[in-house]
Parts: sequence; C-alpha cells; structure tokens
Amino acid sequence: MEYFIFIILAYLIGAIPSGLIVGKLGYGIDIREHGSGNLGGTNTFRVLGLKAGLIVTSADILKGTLATVLPLLFSADVITLVIGIFAVIGHMYPVFAGFKGGKAVATSGGVILGINPIVFAIILGTFFLLLYFTKYVSLSSMVTGIVSFIVTLLLGEYGLSIVTAIMTIFVIYRHRTNIKRIMNKTEPKITWM
Repeated sequence: MEYFIFIILAYLIGAIPSGLIVGKLGYGIDIREHGSGNLGGTNTFRVLGLKAGLIVTSADILKGTLATVLPLLFSADVITLVIGIFAVIGHMYPVFAGFKGGKAVATSGGVILGINPIVFAIILGTFFLLLYFTKYVSLSSMVTGIVSFIVTLLLGEYGLSIVTAIMTIFVIYRHRTNIKRIMNKTEPKITWM
C-alpha cells in the first residue's frame, strides 16, 4: 500500500507541467505551440529566454528530488529509487498536459540529486562541459546519462546504476528525433555559451 501511495504521489509531482505553467502565467504563451512544442527546459530557454528556462529547469529538477525524498519524510518502507522513476514517467507523460511532457533530463537529474548529491554534482559538471564543447543540449543530455551510469558503477552505487540506466534509456528514447537531426546536421545549437 505504501508503494502504491508514493508511486501515485511521485507520478503526480512529476506530472506538474512547469513549462506550461511558467509560459501561461508569466508570458501568456502556451509553450507547446512554439519551438519544438516540448514542455521541458530546453524549449523554454529557446522560446521564453534565460530566466524562464532557469525557472522551469530548476522546477523540473526539484520535482524529481521531492518525489524521491518524500518517502523518507514519512519514514516509509519503500525503495526511494523506484519511487523516483515514477516522477520521471510523470514528467514525460503528464496527466495535467495531455500526456505530452518533457524529455526527462532535468527530472532524472533531480532523482539522482535526491539519492546522491555527489553523483549529481559530477553529472551536472559533465553536462555543462559537454555543452560547452558541443553546443548541443540534446547530445550533452544523452552522453551525460551514459556518464552517470558509468560513475554510479565506479562508485559502487549499484541500485542507482540500474535506475540511471533506465532513466538514460528514457532520455535517449525521448531524444530519438534529435539524434536524426544531429546526424543530418540540422539540430539547433545553443548560442549563449
């Protein structure tokens, strides 16, 4: 019963459409009708600018963290990693936004932050390093997922390794159109770094 309750809560937390909320309340814009149509931080940066992008990305990270640590606050006898995965699913397929959400990068990072802040710091640094050299958010996100899996293995965080592997598969699957654009050299590059 505890698993059921926290899985539902995690999904609902993950399903909060930060990009949609910030776009509509702050700018009077439905972000799904602009840019890539995605609800995540990258499209928010592209469509609404730096401030909105930072707010949405931070909110999406916190969704994953909150869902992961919530069972600990109630001393629930559940595996928090399992609960965190459902926040990621909620972010990708949000009930509050027609089941069309983001690509799970920030929320996956939030889950890792809730479990192991050191790993989160390593992957955050990796992401920005890759972004600096490649200028591709999508490519940096996918490679960072792979790096996070390797890092957790090296640190002996085997439970987290399994979860990062699952989340990396989610991230790569959600970026399949980006992969085609990268191969065709039509994927947009960032200009602010």
